[in-house]
Amino acid sequence: MKNVTGFLDATYLKTPQQAHITLEQNNDVVTELLHDAVKNNYKCVMLRPEYVESARRFLTENKSSVLVGTVIDFPEGTASLQEKLSEAQQAISKGADELDFVINYQAFKKGEIDLVQHQVKECTLLCLNHHKAVKWIIETAALSEKETIQLTSLIKNVVIRNFKETDYANVYIKSSTGFFKTENNLPNGATPRAIMLMLENATPLSVKASGGIKTLEQVLFYLQMGVKRIGTSSQKGIIAVNKV
Repeated sequence: MKNVTGFLDATYLKTPQQAHITLEQNNDVVTELLHDAVKNNYKCVMLRPEYVESARRFLTENKSSVLVGTVIDFPEGTASLQEKLSEAQQAISKGADELDFVINYQAFKKGEIDLVQHQVKECTLLCLNHHKAVKWIIETAALSEKETIQLTSLIKNVVIRNFKETDYANVYIKSSTGFFKTENNLPNGATPRAIMLMLENATPLSVKASGGIKTLEQVLFYLQMGVKRIGTSSQKGIIAVNKV
């Protein structure tokens, strides 16, 4: 069976309020995740920006190759370009290796294409100039199939127009925040159909599937489809099955 740990972005992005726990308890969850990451050598830990500095310190002290990832303008994606850039610059200065930006999908849905393209270009430029990976979260649950195709293609085309082929490997298109509120209990994260549409329209960029991925079966399914990263907060259960 394929060893999946090297494809996993082990994720914890809840605030204490969202998790209904104290700040101290929330910090303990992050600490436990970091210990788990060192033990199992995940590809990346995805944490909120306020945890980047301590995560970088912990992983460095433990001589771990696990990358530190964080989210920018999360989960709404509606901040201005300057706010996105400022938050990203701060995360980079604190040791982030990978930055997952929420694209302004609401502006895209309103037809504000120039605004979205400009944000993608400038934020990607900032990350690549600092030799960081950038992932663009498009929030597929908020999009129609046509919009998923169009927004995936928009990101791809901005990257192709403005960056070198050697940069493509460091730019991903990501399905979901996992925090979008859907109606009627519809999936708010990765679905096979959405991921297929992304894969068909992202090349030469890679796709990260995230949101609602809880089982090894799902991970193997999406990897077989062709995604290069999996975002999940269920990594412990997934790898426990993977090791059996």
